Amino acid sequence: MQIRRIKKNGDEISALGFGAMRLPTKNGRIDKESAKKQIYYAIDNGINFIDTAFPYHGGSSESFLGEILKEEYGKKVKLCTKMPSWSVKKYEDMEKYLQIQLEKLQTDCVDYYLIHSLGKGSFEKLKELGVLEFLDDAKAKGKIKYAGFSFHDNSEAFKGIADAYDWDACLIQYNYLDEKNQAGTEGVKYAASKGMAVFIMEPLKGGLLAGEVPEKVKEIWEKADIKRSPAEWALKWVLNHKEVTCVVSGMNDEEHIKENIRVTNETLPDSLTHEELNLYEKVKDVYKNLMKIDCGGCGYCMPCPVGVDIPECFGLYNYKHMFNSGRASFTYLTRFGGVFSGNESHADLCINCGKCVKACPQDLDIPELLGDVSKELGGKGFNFKVKLMGSVAIPLMDILLALNDRLSRRSHG
Repeated sequence: MQIRRIKKNGDEISALGFGAMRLPTKNGRIDKESAKKQIYYAIDNGINFIDTAFPYHGGSSESFLGEILKEEYGKKVKLCTKMPSWSVKKYEDMEKYLQIQLEKLQTDCVDYYLIHSLGKGSFEKLKELGVLEFLDDAKAKGKIKYAGFSFHDNSEAFKGIADAYDWDACLIQYNYLDEKNQAGTEGVKYAASKGMAVFIMEPLKGGLLAGEVPEKVKEIWEKADIKRSPAEWALKWVLNHKEVTCVVSGMNDEEHIKENIRVTNETLPDSLTHEELNLYEKVKDVYKNLMKIDCGGCGYCMPCPVGVDIPECFGLYNYKHMFNSGRASFTYLTRFGGVFSGNESHADLCINCGKCVKACPQDLDIPELLGDVSKELGGKGFNFKVKLMGSVAIPLMDILLALNDRLSRRSHG
């Protein structure tokens, strides 16, 4: 595994890290056997950095990692977790959450402890509560080894936070569509200039840059001398930056893990050719013209108080425009209208409470965008169409289930 050295503390970190935000699940919970198998495989193949946080998987990610990393595998990795900054109301809360996290992770010391999802406003609030003094104290007591922050704001705010403390690390959203979003390239270079570890999240922009891609994007990638998957192109772009310490990928599929390990080992800093970099510029232009909502699917806006599935609504809306899909409206009707499940999660449910806007790291005007989704995918008479579809689909489903039951009994008779 390619190793990159942190200038400030000398730590040697694998260029690919394992993100525990999107572990495989079964019946709504972490599929422990599959997740353990994947993480052990990653460690056996050189990954030595694992990232989690207090809220991941409903709070169970840390406990799961504590279970599987308490013996020999735990000695092979650097563990990173994050303080739930939005829940901190007083200094004592910081001490409380850290203690809870240490117990869940079954350790006395966290290698990298990050203040989660900082922006200018939240940082100022935490400073007043004594967060910098808390970090110094936690270090002195041996409860954390290195301190850092994850970030969602603009480059100016990033520099202000970076200058406010002797940080060891930062975690930044970065991919070839986000060069100028949030901290961006400017922030990546600034952090590296201060000797900090630069950890990268969302290298595939929530999966948007991997898997199925628009036909025009596919045509551009096909022009390259070396054929690669869309995910490989996206990962290589981030790894190509010498300032990047580690790319944290939320991997939950064995083949994806293998591909990411291979790509990481093949991609040294400044290894992309001039011709390849020109292809990225063309691909960026295509996405810029096709994408309607710059949502990475992080889920920080959830849960919605009235049940709107915000990331999935935005995902389907982008999908419709990127692939000119004629089935998007039907999918929206049946899935988000709750025709089969009975659980409505469509955009028209939005009551403009503003909770999601405060939580969104992209500063999206979510209620307004949900209005666009509702207008285009739902259209006029949406509720009537849901009732009409249900009156046809549900009886038909009952008939099919009854028929399947009869055939099943006959085949076993």
